[in-house]
Amino acid sequence: MKHLATGALIATSTVLAPFMASAQTEIQFWHAFTGRLGELVAAQVEEFNASQDEYVVVASHKGNYSETLNAGIAAFRAGEQPEILMVFEVGTATMMSAEGAVRPVAEVMAASGAEFDADAYIGAVKGYYTSSDGEMLSLPFNSSTPVLWVNRDLLEGAGIDPDTDLSTWQNVDAVLDQLAEAGVDCPMTTAWQSWIHLENLSAYHDVPFATKDNGFAGVDTELAFNGPAQVAHISAMGEWAQEGKFIYAGRRNEGGANFRAGECALFTESSAGYAGIKEEAQFAFDVRPLPYWDGVGNSPQNTIIGGASLWVMEGHEAADYEGVAEFLAFLSSTPVQAKWHQDTGYLPITSAAADATREAGFYEENPGTDVAVIQMTTNEPTANSKGLRLGSFDQIRGIIDEELEAVWTGDKDAQAALDSAVERGNQLLRRFEQANR
Repeated sequence: MKHLATGALIATSTVLAPFMASAQTEIQFWHAFTGRLGELVAAQVEEFNASQDEYVVVASHKGNYSETLNAGIAAFRAGEQPEILMVFEVGTATMMSAEGAVRPVAEVMAASGAEFDADAYIGAVKGYYTSSDGEMLSLPFNSSTPVLWVNRDLLEGAGIDPDTDLSTWQNVDAVLDQLAEAGVDCPMTTAWQSWIHLENLSAYHDVPFATKDNGFAGVDTELAFNGPAQVAHISAMGEWAQEGKFIYAGRRNEGGANFRAGECALFTESSAGYAGIKEEAQFAFDVRPLPYWDGVGNSPQNTIIGGASLWVMEGHEAADYEGVAEFLAFLSSTPVQAKWHQDTGYLPITSAAADATREAGFYEENPGTDVAVIQMTTNEPTANSKGLRLGSFDQIRGIIDEELEAVWTGDKDAQAALDSAVERGNQLLRRFEQANR
C-alpha cells in the first residue's frame, strides 16, 4: 500500500504539474533587440521570472523598431496584442494618438500599488514620455544619446595624437584631412544619420527642428530643420563625402560593423554602441562627446535621447496588469538599472542607478562611459532640446534619409535637400493633424 500511495502521489504530481505551471500569469513582452542586447534582455527576463512564481514574462523579438511597432498595431487590431510593447522614441506621438490602445504606465503602477516614483527618473529621459499634464505614459527602458567613438589605433597610425581635441566639428574637420592624407580609407562613418546629424544637431545647438516646441505644444507643428545651422552642417558633411572623408554605410547602424572591424577612425553612434564595441573591437577605443560647431547657436546645449520605451497595451485582465507593474518595477530597480547601464551604454533611467554606478567606481574603471550622462544632464533642456513629438515621424525619417543620400552622392546641395525634406514631411504632418484633431 505504501508503494501504491507513493506511486499515486507521483502520478498525481505529474498530472498536476502543467496545471500548477499554468497558474502563473503570462505576460507577453515584444521587443526589437538582437545580438548582445537581445541576450541582455533575455537575462533580465530570466532573472525576473526566477525571482517570483506568480508571473512569467515571455519575451519575443518582432524585428527592428519599425517592424515591432507595426507588429503591435496589427496585433491590436486583431485582438492579439501583447501586454508590453517596445516602441522607439519617434513612435511616441503615434502611440499617444492611439486612443483606446494603450494604458499609461503611471496608471498601471498606481492601480497595482507597485513601487513607483516618477520623480526618480532622470528629467531629460522622463520628459520625452510624459504628457503635458505630467503623467508618465510609457516607461523609459533603453534610452541612449549619440556620442563620438574613436579608434585610437587608427589615429596613432596616421600620426595623430589619439588624445587630440575632437570636441568641435571644426577640429574634426582638420583631423579628417590628416586621416585622408595618411591613406585611411574610412576617416569617419555614422549610424542613424537623421537622428544624429539633424535631430540631435538641432537640439545640441538649441535651434528648432520643428515649430510648436518640436511638436510638444501641438500637432499643428511644421518642420524647421532647413535653417542655417542644419544646412551648414549637412553641407560640410556633403563635402566630406565627396572628398572620401565621410563614408556613408546606410540608414540604420550598418556603419557599426565597419567601426567594430577597425576600418573607420571616427564613428558617430548611439552611446548604446558600447555593448557591441566592447565585445568585438580588437583595438583601443574612446567614447567622446558628440562634436558641436563652435559659435553656432547656444552649443553645446544638450543632446536628446533615442532608443525606446515600454508601452502597456489595453485589452487584458486585471491580473495581467499586476504582473506588468511588477516587471516594470523590477526593470526600474536600482541594481537592475545600474547593471543595464553598465552592460549596454544606455543611459541610466533613474538618478539612483547613475549614483550607484558612480559609487561602484565603474566610470573611473571605464573612462568615457559617463559621457552620455554628462552630455544629457549638464544643461536644463530648452524648448528646442527636450526632444521631438511629431506624428508619422518614422515615415518622415525615411524622407530625410532619401534627401541626405542625395547630398552624399552630390546630386543635391544641402539647402535643396533639406527644403525638399521639410516640404514633403509637412505633408505627412498635415495628414496626421487632420486624423488627430
